[in-house]
Amino acid sequence: MNSSTLPASINNLSTTISETWFIPFDISMIVCLSLAIILVSLFLLIIILDKTCHTVPIMLIGNSCLGLVMFSGDGLIMTVITLKNDFKQIDHQGSSCIFLGYLSYVFCTIMNHSFLLQAIYRYVSVVYPTRLFWQSMKFQVLLVCITWIYSFIYPLVFIFTDAIAYNYDNQLCQIPLRISFALVFMILNVYLIPVSVIQLIYLKLVRYVKIMSKRVTTGNNLSRLQREIKMVRRIVIVVTILVVLCFPYALFVFMSFFNDIPKYHFRIASAFIDTSLVLVLIALFQFTEPLKLSVLKKLHLRVVTVVPGTIWHR
Repeated sequence: MNSSTLPASINNLSTTISETWFIPFDISMIVCLSLAIILVSLFLLIIILDKTCHTVPIMLIGNSCLGLVMFSGDGLIMTVITLKNDFKQIDHQGSSCIFLGYLSYVFCTIMNHSFLLQAIYRYVSVVYPTRLFWQSMKFQVLLVCITWIYSFIYPLVFIFTDAIAYNYDNQLCQIPLRISFALVFMILNVYLIPVSVIQLIYLKLVRYVKIMSKRVTTGNNLSRLQREIKMVRRIVIVVTILVVLCFPYALFVFMSFFNDIPKYHFRIASAFIDTSLVLVLIALFQFTEPLKLSVLKKLHLRVVTVVPGTIWHR
């Protein structure tokens, strides 16, 4: 019997060599992603149930949390499939592989642009404090909807042009790392545009506050401006965590333009990306006072403020 007479399901399976570190690596990534999903789901639940969190800034943070849980969930499904294939020592492109790869770009774009929306909101509240409609819940929800719609639409180009392909060494479907329109277009939308604009907003706000500090006559106004600068600085810190831990992926992309890249580049990059999700969640929790206070209240903890620091005790 030749291969042409075999069922399609068997033809789509082929034996592959599984490295000894594949299984423990996959399991550790599953644990990391599961932890991220549990934490972010807890944050979302608190935001929904606690009325003190029903504000525009917290709503925007909730949008970031929703993007995080979607991205983590997609990554978890992909990693479970990878673990199954690694365990059976086969390479197999499942029917959902291309779709899961598409969703990874969708949710990563939503997540990174959600931080951009937070920075824009802070910028508007400082530079245009009288434009109340721009700061309203309705307008911010509209911006959130626009970013979600765009994030779902633009990666469709990758599916229609067959840009997302199965990589049997890494057991997933992604855009191959080589010079191509799809790869450059993805990097612009997922990373370069949101990160660059956030950095630009922070620099413009710092400059604006320096100018206004010479003109402001009341301490309250200056204090408010400095507080908003602090919030944008925290957004920059969160994004910096993502950028630093996603550096291996960016390095592999850059290397692919000129030289060969490691065989298991996606596996290596995913380890840093998945770790960054947990660290971003910890940073969001630390930087979001209403959310942190709500969690402490649920845990029956109270805060005692002491100059110059803060002491937490039962």
